Order: sequence, then C-alpha cells, then structure tokens
Amino acid sequence: MPRLICWSGNSVCDAHTLEGNVTLMKAIVYKEYGDPGVLHIRELQKPLPKPNEILIKVRAVEATKADCELRSFNFPVKWFWIPLRLAMGITKPRKSVLGAYFAGEVEAIGEGVVKFKPGDEVFGATQFLFGAYAEYLCLPDNCTVVSCCD
Repeated sequence: MPRLICWSGNSVCDAHTLEGNVTLMKAIVYKEYGDPGVLHIRELQKPLPKPNEILIKVRAVEATKADCELRSFNFPVKWFWIPLRLAMGITKPRKSVLGAYFAGEVEAIGEGVVKFKPGDEVFGATQFLFGAYAEYLCLPDNCTVVSCCD
C-alpha cells in the first residue's frame, strides 16, 4: 500500500488507499490572509490517527474572534504582530485550516490510546494545532479533549 501524506488540520499523517482511491473530507481552508472571502470549502485527504492520536468526526465547531483575527492577521495589540507572524506564517498561513473549539465523536484511535474509544462523544480545544474547520480532526490523546456525559 503506498504511503500518502495528508493534512489533519495541520499535522502530517498517513492515509489509506483503496484501489488507488483516497478517502476525502471537506474543510474550510485559507491560503492567504484577508477578509472572509479568502475562506473556501475544499476536499482534503481524511487523516488517520498515528500512535497516541485520536481521530474525531467533527459535529460542531465554534468560530471565534481569534479565528477571525488569525485569518485577517489584524490584531488590536500591535506588538503581537511579529511573534505571531513568525509562528503562523510570514507571507501566507502555515496552517490552512482554522478552528480550535469543537464537539464530535471519536471515530478511530491510534496505538497506545487508552483514554478514549471509538464512539465516545467528545468536546475540546485543539490549542494551537487548529484544524477544527474540517469534517475530521486528528489530535494527540493528551490534548484538551474530554468525553461528554454517558
């Protein structure tokens, strides 16, 4: 089976192929800083969890002021500009899928994950990994993710 590289929000992971077909998901992406017009719905390769990662089918995501500021790169605190530009991308975004707060369901787990199991309903934050503006999201199992009530 060939090894393919895909994006899970922004982390690189392997994708399975089935007779040459790659499983795709939809995501809201941006390739440049700007107004809401820079956001587009695109198909990306669906991620698979690596060891100690969980794959979450995203059911809901919160669009925050921080997402809007990162998209436009317009911040009220001007000294923030230089360190964030270095971290997030100087001429264009390093992470093409925004979104930090989400709710969803664990679809699969990577080797070594014991805290979650497929079918668990979860909510949480991606921290600076972003990627919640997609149908699926891979996160480390030690990220800020908790199971909902049974």
